[in-house]
Amino acid sequence: MAKLNLKPLDDRIVVEQNEADEVTAGGIVLPSNAQEKPTIGKVVAVGPGKTLDDGSRAALSVKVGDELCYGKYAGTEVDYDGKKLFVLRESDVLAVLE
Repeated sequence: MAKLNLKPLDDRIVVEQNEADEVTAGGIVLPSNAQEKPTIGKVVAVGPGKTLDDGSRAALSVKVGDELCYGKYAGTEVDYDGKKLFVLRESDVLAVLE
């Protein structure tokens, strides 16, 4: 992805969602409205971290390039430059895939 001019605030991250499976394991082709929304994506931007009571910033546990799993109904969908991106809070992330 080219340089992203979308900068998330605080503990938010921007995720590019993986493509939905178009064919089941049994070989059945799924129409787009029957495909389940993927919950795995790649981090394309991160915010500076949550502001603590003393004014300092808490570092995020994820970084740009990490592949992660997040909640099915988490975040807000954003159409940016023809791409479907999701803006999530770090607390919406369930796991980082290695």
